[in-house]
Amino acid sequence: MTTSDPISDMLVRIRNAGRVLHPTLRMPHSRIKVDIASVLKREGYIEDYSVEEHDSNKKSIGINLKYKDKRHVIDGMKRISRPSCRVYVGADEIPRVLAGLGIVIMTTPAGVITGKEAKKLHVGGELLCTIW
Repeated sequence: MTTSDPISDMLVRIRNAGRVLHPTLRMPHSRIKVDIASVLKREGYIEDYSVEEHDSNKKSIGINLKYKDKRHVIDGMKRISRPSCRVYVGADEIPRVLAGLGIVIMTTPAGVITGKEAKKLHVGGELLCTIW
């Protein structure tokens, strides 16, 4: 089944799996999802991720979720830019999440990075989602 918003589908899958304490989850592969998983791993929100190839040239992403004291590390997620309404910001307009306790994931000319990295590189781009 195809989805009109694969990033939102990824965030919902992670949220739902975390609520029922699943150790891992799988989802269809796309390059943007791998980039987002890489940012989540680098920032410590997931344990690890892997790209698995199946029959007939199909790929999937496996994500190992991270828990602390039987609670999911990710308290919340919010999709900002949607296919119907894209949200772009300049380098000086990148928002902070919960006074710096969360992250903004954005796509920039430098790739998919956090808002903090984008400020450091002084680049703007499309706001994908916030994680806290």
